[in-house]
Amino acid sequence: MNPQAEPQPLSQTAARKRGPRHIFWQNGGMRRRITLRTQLLLLQMVIVLITVVGTGGVAILTQQHQLRANYQDRMVGVAQSVAENPVIVEAFNTRDPSSIIQPITELISKSSGIAYAVVMNADGIRYSHPDPSRIGKHVSTDAAEVLSGDIFVGTQTETMGTSWRVKVPIFSAGHAVIGAVSVGVLESDLRNEYLSNATWLFVTIGVAAIFGVVGAAWVTAVIRKRIFGLEPEQIAGLLEEREAILHGVREGVLAVDNRGRIALINDAAVHLLSLGDKPDVVGTLARETLDGSLVELLKDDGAEQSLILSGERVLLVRRDVSKIGGQEIGSILILRDNTDLHALLRDLDGVQGLADGLRAQAHGFANKLHVISGLLELGRVEQAVSYISHERAGGALTRLAGQSGIRELEVAALLLMKQVRADELGIDITIEDASALPALSACASAETLREDLLTIIGNLIDNAVEATGSGGRISVLMAYLAGSGEVSISVSDSGEGIAPELRDRVFASGYSSKAALPGALSTGRGIGLTLVKRIAARHGGVVDIKEGLESTRSGGSSPSGAFGARITVYLPIDPENLVPERLLDAEPVEPA
Repeated sequence: MNPQAEPQPLSQTAARKRGPRHIFWQNGGMRRRITLRTQLLLLQMVIVLITVVGTGGVAILTQQHQLRANYQDRMVGVAQSVAENPVIVEAFNTRDPSSIIQPITELISKSSGIAYAVVMNADGIRYSHPDPSRIGKHVSTDAAEVLSGDIFVGTQTETMGTSWRVKVPIFSAGHAVIGAVSVGVLESDLRNEYLSNATWLFVTIGVAAIFGVVGAAWVTAVIRKRIFGLEPEQIAGLLEEREAILHGVREGVLAVDNRGRIALINDAAVHLLSLGDKPDVVGTLARETLDGSLVELLKDDGAEQSLILSGERVLLVRRDVSKIGGQEIGSILILRDNTDLHALLRDLDGVQGLADGLRAQAHGFANKLHVISGLLELGRVEQAVSYISHERAGGALTRLAGQSGIRELEVAALLLMKQVRADELGIDITIEDASALPALSACASAETLREDLLTIIGNLIDNAVEATGSGGRISVLMAYLAGSGEVSISVSDSGEGIAPELRDRVFASGYSSKAALPGALSTGRGIGLTLVKRIAARHGGVVDIKEGLESTRSGGSSPSGAFGARITVYLPIDPENLVPERLLDAEPVEPA
């Protein structure tokens, strides 16, 4: 993945050219593809129609119930008014009751809007009827219930057809049942009145259904436009490809929106930022989750690329602005792990220093051989023997021969390389005679400790070399404190020193008293001491800063007065990581 390249969104045309994963419905041996637009339209139409029809059905049932309730109240009122009418009650005692009752019931039927009002005696003989020819005849329905004194409400079929009726008993002055009155409405009349009233309801339901279908079609078009006309299988394919690409690249990708919240992070970024212990960082605030240096880079609109220390990793971070439709929606950080590259460069620098030392040593031996050869040719054998006896056994690679207490071979080799390199720069590095470091075992924890020791020693000496410059002096003292079970690594220099008020600040990531070199990419200054501090903290150790060697700076104008700086790291060591003394060779490991 090239961090310099702008991420380009997939165009709608390109997305449509992808082979969609077709969805087919089997029907009679033929397969027919149903598009998302059709599916959405059909689903919304079904929902709209079910809603409208359901609502209309409830409204129809409610209206029908209300209509019957109104007629029932009217029929009960008419029946009771007829049954309690004194004229009708007294007419039962006359010789021709129908001549009095028939005109009254006809008038009441017309005025109340009911189909009929039939009055009968206790034997079921009619005294009134809409069809006068049926007066004096027995009723066609069972009247036993009402003649027993109860009120009847229900639907019955008789000579006029099926009707919904109410029957009320007629009581004499002595409260004896002398007859009954039946008031009813034909079901056909109820149906016609209901249909006439329901016409507008059906029209309203139809209009609502039409608007619902049109709205469903509009919503379908809007949704399809929002998803760029893609089908569900195409969207799923794009999502799968995005996840595969995002989590498959080795570079870390981290996106932060304009609200400062993490919107996206891939597996590589989780690993590089050591966020594996947090279950889900998406949606959290960047300032609460990320290192301060990354947060500052997000705030710096002018920064594009920088070396940042995250935990104990040196990361090359590139910041890009994410835009949609020309509008900024957040920032994207592309992370590359430069820790291995820094270690490789450090090793390469050591190898180069060792090669230069060997070349210088070979050149020195050649000159000495020339002197000895010349003395022998001149016949000065005694002088040649004296010259040989006064020369040291070895050259630049034997300067640590007296440091027999340093038993860890890789640490001794690193010190030797640093000495050779410092000689080229005109800096004198002295390894104190009292230095001692036990040999480390080959277990996994010891390997981690060995790498951490090399990182600490290398960074401390590199910082001291930068602080002193040509003509400066550096002293290195290492000691193993068996009583407390810790190793102390102390590097003193004759540079400008560190003022007391700055001794806490120098451990902040990115802080350096040296100016950064020009260029788009930061030189990574201000990382070394921060890394030393974090490694020591991980092991439960501490870092201490005090005055060092007498300053060699002109005029003694160092911030700490006339002395340089001494940085000491106290690092606890588990005894299990050390090689037992009884297993060591009789002769200790010497760097040269």
